[in-house]
Order: sequence, then structure tokens, then C-alpha cells
Amino acid sequence: MKSAVIVFPGSNCDRDLAVAIDQVTGRAPAMVWHRETALPDGTDFIALPGGFSYGDYLRSGAMAARSPIMRAVADAAGRGVPLLGVCNGFQVLTEAGLLPGALMRNAGLNFVCRPVPLKVENSQSLFTAQYDSGEEILIPVAHHDGNFQADSETLDRLEGEGRVAFRYLDEVNGSARSIAGILNDAGNVLGMMPHPERALEEAHGNTDGRRLFEGLLETVAA
Repeated sequence: MKSAVIVFPGSNCDRDLAVAIDQVTGRAPAMVWHRETALPDGTDFIALPGGFSYGDYLRSGAMAARSPIMRAVADAAGRGVPLLGVCNGFQVLTEAGLLPGALMRNAGLNFVCRPVPLKVENSQSLFTAQYDSGEEILIPVAHHDGNFQADSETLDRLEGEGRVAFRYLDEVNGSARSIAGILNDAGNVLGMMPHPERALEEAHGNTDGRRLFEGLLETVAA
């Protein structure tokens, strides 16, 4: 699998994602600077990392979403290339219009940093194929603006179309309907606030995040 991790000014989880991808796939991803205008030829998986791109000025992810590389990212996603946005990457995806809704300030106005239990709502996507529907997993979060919100019509559509990938089982940030991660309508774009790359090996405390990358590898390599 030939992958790419997009690096924005202020990203601080780009290496975490790169190490996770390398460990699971056996191939280090290309680290693509935000000012580039094209992805490496043959890229078949793109990841937008967590962190605080541009220091979260204006809104979290708002400036990164307008980086030159994002046009190529959007074009690739439109062709069906799998695209994962984690934490700040999820915020970038909503700001870029690649996913609906918005990530607002946490309801408690505090930075939340801890492992949280999640329910796998959709196990049929290319990102979640290694999980069972309804399975409970434990994945860390680390964010201040993870409160997912959308209008009722959008929320109903996400639920009705099976596009809610993960749901919080505890109160974490005030997200509407406890949504932790969503898919686009084609199913090849996933945005999630929890960090699967931080639950990859036993040293992390558990390996529940590893299966996301393993399932993706299996699907892309098929």
C-alpha cells in the first residue's frame, strides 16, 4: 500500500500516524508538506493527522483546509482513494466540505485526553471491516474542539445511511448523538476524533486501533 500523510504547520501527530502505517503495512508513507500541489504517483491511501494545524487560528482546521495540497486530496477522495482524518484531520475534512457537520468547542470547555470506550456502529466500511458491529473498543482522545454538531436533517441522514462509524459510550465532549466518527456517502472517507494510531501495540495499553489499519490494508491490497 502506497500511502501519504499530509503535514501542516502545527501538526503534532503526523509521525504517530506514519509509524502506525509503517508498522502495519511494512512501508513508510510519504510525508507530504501542505504547500505541495500533487500527491505522489500511485498513492492509494491518504491520512490527515491530529495536532493543531496553524495553531487552531480562526477555527480548528479552517486554514489547513485551504492549503494547496487539499485540492489534490479532494480529487483523490473523489476518485475513491481512502482518506482518513484523525482529530484535527477530522476537523480539516469538515472545513474542506469532504464531510458534513462541524467540530465545536468541547461542551465542558476542557481539553479531554484519555482512553474512551467506543461502539463500532458500522463494520461494513473499508476502515472498520476488522471490527464487529456493536463491538466495544477503547481508543484515546486528545482534543479541545471535538464536539461534533450538525442539523437534525444531516444527523438523521448519517444515521439512516449507516454513516456513523463510531459512537462514544461515555460522555466525552457533548457531540450530537455521541458521534465519534463518520463516513462520507461513498464510504471511502472517514473522520474520527479518537486516535487509533495511539492504540496500536501493547505498550499503548491496548491494540484496538490496529485493526482499523489492518482492515484498510487488506481492502486496498485486495
